[in-house]
Amino acid sequence: MAISVLVPVCAAVGAFAIQSSSGRLQVEGLSNKGVLGRADVSNPRLAITAEEGADLAELEVRLDGNPVHTHQTDDRLILDTPSLAEGKHELTATSHSGLPFLDDISRTFTVDTTAPKLRLSPARATGPGAPVTVRGRVEDAGQVKVSIAGAPVPVGDDGTFSRRLEKPPARIEVAATDAAGNVTREHVNAVAPFPLTRAAHLTAIGWSSPEVRDPVLQLVKGKKLNAVELDIKDENGEVGYDSSVPLAREIGAVKNRYDAHKAIDTLHGMGARVIGRIVAFRDPILAQASHHQGKDHRLVQAPDGSPYDGGHYGTLSFTNFADPEVRQYNIALAAEAAKLGFDDILYDYVRRPDGKLSTMRFPGLGDQTPEKSIAEFVADTQRRIQPEGKHLGVSVFGIAATRPTEIAQDIPAIAQHADYIAPMVYPSHWAVGEYGVASPNASPYEIVNRSLADFAKQVKGTRATIVPWLQDFSLGIHYGPTEVAAQIRAAAGDGMNSFLLWNAGAMYQGAALTTLR
Repeated sequence: MAISVLVPVCAAVGAFAIQSSSGRLQVEGLSNKGVLGRADVSNPRLAITAEEGADLAELEVRLDGNPVHTHQTDDRLILDTPSLAEGKHELTATSHSGLPFLDDISRTFTVDTTAPKLRLSPARATGPGAPVTVRGRVEDAGQVKVSIAGAPVPVGDDGTFSRRLEKPPARIEVAATDAAGNVTREHVNAVAPFPLTRAAHLTAIGWSSPEVRDPVLQLVKGKKLNAVELDIKDENGEVGYDSSVPLAREIGAVKNRYDAHKAIDTLHGMGARVIGRIVAFRDPILAQASHHQGKDHRLVQAPDGSPYDGGHYGTLSFTNFADPEVRQYNIALAAEAAKLGFDDILYDYVRRPDGKLSTMRFPGLGDQTPEKSIAEFVADTQRRIQPEGKHLGVSVFGIAATRPTEIAQDIPAIAQHADYIAPMVYPSHWAVGEYGVASPNASPYEIVNRSLADFAKQVKGTRATIVPWLQDFSLGIHYGPTEVAAQIRAAAGDGMNSFLLWNAGAMYQGAALTTLR
């Protein structure tokens, strides 16, 4: 007859057995060569079993010399195990029945719930999607196994390890597992240096008009700007070039305002980068087409299931960020634009409508928060366009740094998956008193400098940099070269030398811009 001591073990670790000299007794369950980790002791359930006929009630069980309360269930003697402290322990079971089959048991084991210490070096790539080498060091090298992006890697005697990834994911997981099964998981971002970017916004219609386009190109030729941000899909839901994305063609979104190949070739020929802007979830064309087709799951809805009234945006203006079809539509446009040769994909309106959350529903959201769903959408896009070697940017509200739930833009979460965050810190859009500035619109330097400092804190430790949107238009107060230049200096004061200029009419003030070398 055999008596066993059972301890729950991690599925990944095999059990080991010790037989007594008589060959009749066997102790099982003390995994990892008698070392129990955090998972083993979080809910310890020890039990003693014997072959049929043995009187388990005759066993006296002690842990570290102290009696252990037990209760019998069928043929199992369950131990009400107290908390197991770190270090060595001895478990004994003594029979008072006098039967020769029930030899005394004495087994020692060690509790080790301390996870290994893992230190990672920054993983730097030459560009998005370029190969990267992940390096790090772990303590207790002989006892710890390390994996990078799911694959085991050798660990040197000094604890160092490395692995080169030819096609790295945006976030790379490194896991260290010790002999007790304790695991430390950390992530390292494959960080590619973001090029100095000084860009101006241009609509699809604006590019098609020489009167609007040429002054912007003159700023590029004069080295005042080195990039142009050109609309791919705008606030009306119109796609500016002859897109092949099936849903865009089905709903009549394709307007073919410009030839994407020619526009990109023109700007690249001038040494300028091309940023493609996709207005994601504000999309009246998709919203209206979906409603007419009875596909209201694609829409932000009111609590009664009717289309949400988008306030000053109008009914049928916002699509549902949680809907897979809506997400895939925007990602398909991003992937197409990346293949066409756009250098960056810059999302706008990656958010829910502003307003009380209680007044809107998002079919398919489930138990997720809007903030998490939107961050996952950014991550899904990153996975699609990174292999093309393209940067991904996300335009966000200025208030998102301090009030993320108001429009579902969690900056640290989004920054884990984007190459840059583009806060719209337009002075005219801040309320009186924000950041201690009495009149933000009249204080462009102060409000931009203070708000961007907040964003810098939000992205620290992530893969993202900050490329702010700056105001080159007048609203309430006249904005000339002095006011625009003040914002540029304010951003530079926060270490941000890249920027995007916004003027809906594409009338930019070159006098505010310094000449690039």
